[in-house]
Amino acid sequence: MIFGWVSFVAERSSELWLRTAEHILLTGVSTGIAIAFGVPLGILAARSPWLRAPLLGAISILQTIPSLAMLAILLALLQKIGSLPAVVALVLYALLPIVRNTLTGIEEVSSDILEAARGLGMTPRQQLWAVQLPLAMPTIVAGVRTAAVVCVGIATLSAFIGAGGLGQFINRGLALANTPLILLGAIPAALLAIAVDLSISAFDWGRKPLRKGAAHPLKAVLKPLALAAPLLLVSAGPLSFLGFRMQVASQAKGSPSLTESVCIATKNFIEQILLGELMAQIIEEKTDLAVERRFNLGGTMICHGALESGEVDLYAEYTGTALAAVLEREPVTNPAEALQIVKSEYRKRFACEWLPPFGFNNTYAITVRREEARENGWEKISDLSDRAAGLSAGFTSEFMERPDGYPGLSKKYGIQFGQIRDLDPSLMYEAIAKEEVDVVCAFSTDGRIAAYDLEPLDDDLAFFPPYQAAPVVRRETLRKHPEVRDVLELLAGALDDSAMQNLNYQADEEKKSPVEVARRFLERNPKQTVDRAK
Repeated sequence: MIFGWVSFVAERSSELWLRTAEHILLTGVSTGIAIAFGVPLGILAARSPWLRAPLLGAISILQTIPSLAMLAILLALLQKIGSLPAVVALVLYALLPIVRNTLTGIEEVSSDILEAARGLGMTPRQQLWAVQLPLAMPTIVAGVRTAAVVCVGIATLSAFIGAGGLGQFINRGLALANTPLILLGAIPAALLAIAVDLSISAFDWGRKPLRKGAAHPLKAVLKPLALAAPLLLVSAGPLSFLGFRMQVASQAKGSPSLTESVCIATKNFIEQILLGELMAQIIEEKTDLAVERRFNLGGTMICHGALESGEVDLYAEYTGTALAAVLEREPVTNPAEALQIVKSEYRKRFACEWLPPFGFNNTYAITVRREEARENGWEKISDLSDRAAGLSAGFTSEFMERPDGYPGLSKKYGIQFGQIRDLDPSLMYEAIAKEEVDVVCAFSTDGRIAAYDLEPLDDDLAFFPPYQAAPVVRRETLRKHPEVRDVLELLAGALDDSAMQNLNYQADEEKKSPVEVARRFLERNPKQTVDRAK
């Protein structure tokens, strides 16, 4: 098992270095900015007692906002995904320990010492710089240590909005129910937190003067290194990033020159990642474009916002989702009509094009355990109405809020489940298999329906709209790179429901890499044998 883990890490070592570098940069930049703002604010609070309570109160309130909620708020305010909202969030969370410890350290300076400083004729500014701050430094450094370690932990959530870092592995692991992938992100993040804490601790030791008689040649050598420890750790980020780029460049020698690129986004579940890989690989194979992958973003509105703002060029969307969540239209049951509406509206409102669908319809399916369905005679959703109050449901967060999800379903069928739990798509099937919930909102093309012996119930009142999946691309991208349309249209109709279910099963249950699953599908599909598009 240990050898298997070592081999697993070795296979992904280059990306591990990259994600670690991104994590270090996120942590270092945000902690540095927090110090630059937090220490002056702490000094201001110490000098202005009337400002102390409102300032600390405001900063403390920021700490009560859940991390994911903070990221979502900043996404809405900044209208950007990636590093900017992540750094802003980390800075806001890092402020409190720095401000509070700066204030506490200054206040703990003895009044007798300050009286002696005034007796020497020191001005208030001189007292601050020559007396209060040096004596408060151990307390301030302790606050910085706390803030930096907090940043390391919260930075793992930054992958949710496409900011990179070790959270990328954790997100993928959750999407694939792959424990080694989760550990590949979690263990280095924990080790990085320890390294950050030790580096700041070393700095604190290095800044203290040696006592008389305690001088030692080795200490004289170590103290400059200790003072530079945090800087050395932060500098490891850009160096690792540069090393990764050099490795990629060396591997690309002899390949066609890739001077331009497109950026593909996906939501945070396995089918989306597979579709993203299919689109990425066919573009890489049949054009001279490089592809930047911004996979595992938080959900529909994050992907759509990134597309609309031009931060990504394309992603795969579903007609029913676009109608309900993006356009806020009433459900349309006719697949052709639904596709025509989203094509027209996206072109007018968002300057985006819907290309021909992949060929499958991944509709929601209210699903129960097959054994219970047989025992209770459940065949359609209406059959649950008499028992719903005694059943526990596990639904995704999007399904809980969207009009084409539980709110509309409950109204259409008159069903109110006794208990409802918000579950990540990757955990939903395991929860029903282990009898932790009785009903889930499965996806009809998910391979885990058969794997976990589940039974989708018939939508007898025809509530759920069609969910045809298709590439959605910015018109500006198609104008600059018309070959993107040509190669993506090769995927039109290439995946029926059973084919998509099979691909999902390979990634979810057989634990195959989405990269490998997508590559093998493209190799087997005869439509992919055409010449490179130009």
